[in-house]
Amino acid sequence: MTSLPPVLKWLGRVDYVPTWRAMQAFTDTRDSQTRDEIWFLEHPPVFTLGLNAKPEHVLAPGDIPVVQIDRGGQVTYHGPGQLVVYPLIDVKRAGLGVRQMVVALENAVIELAASWNIQAHGRREAPGIYVENRKLGSVGLRIRRGCSYHGLALNVAMDLSPFQRINPCGYAGLEVVDLRLLGAETSVHEVALELANRLLTALNLHPVALWMAGDQATER
Repeated sequence: MTSLPPVLKWLGRVDYVPTWRAMQAFTDTRDSQTRDEIWFLEHPPVFTLGLNAKPEHVLAPGDIPVVQIDRGGQVTYHGPGQLVVYPLIDVKRAGLGVRQMVVALENAVIELAASWNIQAHGRREAPGIYVENRKLGSVGLRIRRGCSYHGLALNVAMDLSPFQRINPCGYAGLEVVDLRLLGAETSVHEVALELANRLLTALNLHPVALWMAGDQATER
């Protein structure tokens, strides 16, 4: 476990491309003493395509922008009502491999879902979080200079119809669900707070973190 408490940031609703570029810049300029950060946020509507994604999985984007990015995985959708979590982690310092990190992100959500009596699970062959055969959350990472960015998208209470314009994560006909449809009445911000400590534990990070939102910071 790293001795440097991570910084947890609530960014609110922020545009995709500037946030992606900020993750890259943070990763490229950090050093061995840089605190890890985990960003919690929402994005306006956007489809994102991973490095090896097939464009044909974008069926009918309409007025929603499509952005080719540098994470793994195929196509997914981000939009209001979805919690996006970007763990900017020195994975070597944390003692994590890529597969371990994917499983850690999945397990934190699975544990959170269980608090609402929702039985969720991961899949080795198709990373993400599922309830029965419906996808509740997606995981897609990039490791650069021994550090991670991109991360997790968890559907909380959102308009799910844009997922019908794509083959989610490259799977035609994959049904997508959110926490609200599963009976959990909550908000994106509340889910971020509930998920944070579970993520710290799962990612082998310091259990005390510095929460930052705007100009305010508090120890938790």
